[in-house]
Amino acid sequence: MIFDLNQADQQAAMRYAEKLTDSIVEAVALSFADMVPAQLSYGRGEAGFSVNRREATDKGVVIGINAEGPVDHSVPVLKVTDMTGKVKAILFGYTCHNTTSRTYLINGDYSGFAQLEVEKMYPGATAMYIAGCGADQNPNPRGTLELAAEHGKTLADAVGKALNGELITLRPPVRTSYTVTDLHFKPVDPAVYRNEMTGSDIYMQRRARLILEAYNKGWDMSTYKYPVQAVRFNKDFTILGLTGEVVIDYAIAARKRFPGENMFVAGYCTEVQCYIPSKRILSEGGYEPESSMIYYGFPGPFSENIEEKVMDAVTLVMKRTGAKR
Repeated sequence: MIFDLNQADQQAAMRYAEKLTDSIVEAVALSFADMVPAQLSYGRGEAGFSVNRREATDKGVVIGINAEGPVDHSVPVLKVTDMTGKVKAILFGYTCHNTTSRTYLINGDYSGFAQLEVEKMYPGATAMYIAGCGADQNPNPRGTLELAAEHGKTLADAVGKALNGELITLRPPVRTSYTVTDLHFKPVDPAVYRNEMTGSDIYMQRRARLILEAYNKGWDMSTYKYPVQAVRFNKDFTILGLTGEVVIDYAIAARKRFPGENMFVAGYCTEVQCYIPSKRILSEGGYEPESSMIYYGFPGPFSENIEEKVMDAVTLVMKRTGAKR
C-alpha cells in the first residue's frame, strides 16, 4: 500500500525475500552444527530516552510527545557464556521504535549502535537486540544519526551496568508454548471503499482496490490469525513474544496478570502485519489504531475485543509453560 512498485521493483523485492529466507535458514543450520554447553544468566538495566508518542490535541491524538503517557525504560539482558566463562553472546531489549535517524541509509539506528558498543565491551561476543512493545514509543530527542549513536551508547551503557551487577543464573528446563488466535476487524460497508476509489488519496485508493478485489474473490477479510508464544526458563525468566507492532499497554497488562513472573514482553515477533492497539488506544483513535491500517492494507480498525483476545492467548501460553497468576 505504501509503495507503487513496478514489475522490476517487485521482482527485486521477491529476490531479496528469497535471499533473506535462505540466509536465515543457513544461520539456523550453522547454529545447530556448532552447539556447545553454555550457561545463561539474566540482568536488568534502565535507559530513559524512550517517550510515549501519543499526544492528545484539540484535533485528536497525534504522533508527538506525551510526557505523562506509559513507558517502559527497563533493559533486560541475557548473557551467554561457555563452560570456561567466556562470553559468547549478549541479548538485550528495549521498548522503543528504532526511528531516531531520519535518513534513508541502511542503518540499525540506536539498537545497531548499541550492538556495536556492546561488542566493543566484550570482544568476540555477538550482541543481539530484541524489541519490546514499543509501537507507541519513540526516541527522544530524535532526528539525526548523531542522536541515534548517542541513544545507542546510552543503551549499551545500561547493558554493561546490568552485566556488571548481580545476575540471575537461568536453570533448565526450558518450556515453550505457541498458539494462534483470531483477531476480528470492525465491519465496514463496501460502499466506503467504492467512495475511496474515487477520492484523491492514493493510499486509500490502493487499499480500496485491494479490499474490493478480495471481496469479489470471496476472500474472508473479517479476521486475522495472530500468533502468541512464550519461552520460559524454569521459574527464572520468561520471554513473551507478541506479533506485530504492539503498544505498551500489553506489556503492562501481561506483567499485571502474572505479577510473580520475571518477564520481558517482546513485540514484532513472528511477523509484523500491522499495529496491535489496546482497547484504550482503540477508543482514543489516531494513527496506530486507525489511519495506519490504510498503509498496511487492512479493512479498518480492529474490533473492541482485540485486547481480550490477545490477553486470553497470553494467559494460555503462560499457563502451559507453568506460570501461575
